[in-house]
Amino acid sequence: MLSALTADIHITNTKAGFAFTTLWGLYALLQYPSGRLSDALSRKTLLVTGLGMASGGFVVLATARSYAALLVGAAIVGTGAGLYPTAARALVADLYSTKQGRAFGLHTASGDLGGMSAAGIAAVALALLSWRYAFVPIVCLTAAVAIALHVWSRESYVFERRSLAVRDTAARLLSGTQFRWILVAYTLYAFTWQAIAAFLPTFFTDGKEFAPVVGTVAFGALFAVGAIAKPTAGTLSDTISRRALAVGALVLGAAALSAVVVVPSPVAAVGAVVVFAAGLLAFPPVMQSYLMDAFPPESAGGDLGAMRTVYIGLGALGPTYVGAVSTAANYEIAFWGLVGALIVAAVIIARVT
Repeated sequence: MLSALTADIHITNTKAGFAFTTLWGLYALLQYPSGRLSDALSRKTLLVTGLGMASGGFVVLATARSYAALLVGAAIVGTGAGLYPTAARALVADLYSTKQGRAFGLHTASGDLGGMSAAGIAAVALALLSWRYAFVPIVCLTAAVAIALHVWSRESYVFERRSLAVRDTAARLLSGTQFRWILVAYTLYAFTWQAIAAFLPTFFTDGKEFAPVVGTVAFGALFAVGAIAKPTAGTLSDTISRRALAVGALVLGAAALSAVVVVPSPVAAVGAVVVFAAGLLAFPPVMQSYLMDAFPPESAGGDLGAMRTVYIGLGALGPTYVGAVSTAANYEIAFWGLVGALIVAAVIIARVT
């Protein structure tokens, strides 16, 4: 919906990229507190609070008439959504001690099913009404999930002041070179993913001058393929080398993204996006399983949250990077930079895991 939104609110790609960066930056900032506090308080406290805030933030986005209002909505969504995912992953690890790779694959794939559905909702809203109406089902569904968690979970709500123990967590994660380099690689992955999620349809529409439906189909394909690739890769990681799977996923993603940039036809471009998604989105469940096995059980939620804060926070610069480079030069140059980021990440993972 980005082209319609920028035209309606009268903003540039750079400003739109900064709005995405604001959302993702706050989302990233809350990852460590989410994990740490879910260890110290209760998973339910973080999950329901985060979803409630996100639902309210989407209401602000849907009604935004100015760039300032858009930024406020992005900030609320980023804050609310940031409280949710690390606590959710910690809950998955609590519930599934065996076949953890498969559990993480299914968990992360559920987000891709949501993204695929969102592409369809956006297409219908743009065709029949306006981009604002696409947020209505999102608000309703987010609130419904919060209510479902409230009813299902047997945990209590706990609201107490607790230390975040930032220094202890940082010392634990940065004491060896392996975690430091994995963090660099994961940051490059997140930088690429967030840039692609923000600008792929616009690249097809404005950069390659394809029909808008091509960008919508390609965006939906990212999540449709991810819904298959993530549980498949997660299941495989329970039985074969996670190192080989992670490196192969990044290399395949880099090769396919190169094809996305150079192919001239819409059909070939969408086909390249399918292969790109299969590679790129196979990476998270494999690496998250690897990390949860490596972290101490008593601090696993906080440790994963700390890493997510760093790599998602720095990765949030991805949309701003593409917006700025596409404004100053063109989309092709911006996307070639993303190809390079994936190649470097693959080399790092190959050497340190």
